[in-house]
Amino acid sequence: MVLIGVIAVLLIATTFLIVARPGSGRATSDALVVSGGVPPEPPPPVPMPAAGRAVKADSWGAAGRYREWADRVGGKVSVEPRALAAYAVGEQFGSCGLSWVTLAAIGSVESAHGRFNGATVAADGTSSPAIIGPALDGRPGVQAIGDTDGGQYDGDTRWDRAVGPMQFLPSTWRRWGVDGDGDGVARPHDLDDAAATAAVYLCASTSTMSTGAGWWAAITTYNRSSEYARDVLERSNQYAQGSLR
Repeated sequence: MVLIGVIAVLLIATTFLIVARPGSGRATSDALVVSGGVPPEPPPPVPMPAAGRAVKADSWGAAGRYREWADRVGGKVSVEPRALAAYAVGEQFGSCGLSWVTLAAIGSVESAHGRFNGATVAADGTSSPAIIGPALDGRPGVQAIGDTDGGQYDGDTRWDRAVGPMQFLPSTWRRWGVDGDGDGVARPHDLDDAAATAAVYLCASTSTMSTGAGWWAAITTYNRSSEYARDVLERSNQYAQGSLR
């Protein structure tokens, strides 16, 4: 990890990925910015409060380690600092060269950084009201997936629905969900936990995201759509380039 104070454009690793937008009839070449504006090395973890003790309303918990960086970079990339700090937390769970810019791009596409349909992100990283996708009930264009969680995460005991700011299926969350902020609970509606889980999930599908092929393979495992991957690619580049302005 490179300290923020010595980041320069020359340190950005890039590769070129040839992709075709579905239906466009043509291929395009886009620079895939593998890393840009990376957060600083995290200081020692902040001790979590003992069980039963109140948490300050303005506490960011583990994400507070990145607050200064997020405040500085958030305005450059038009991402709320609290969400940006969550993506920095998530990056620490990646073992394949994953950068926060990719997590931020996924969060943007999936839920507008936890703010879809008027939701807000609290200091603890939780989106409220909970972001829950439509029922996967087999209607035209929708896969049918019966309930797998008894409504624990999505409130639906008949059909599954994607949940949280990174839009995980309940069954996927049961397998991959991790506690990103160290509060002892893995919650899909907590952006810290969701970003960390996305990092673990992405890195399980590829040995490296620092190449075009590896990055593309990971994103299309997250969502098997070239159009989706293209959108994430474009936003990743925007965040990386914007963070270095």
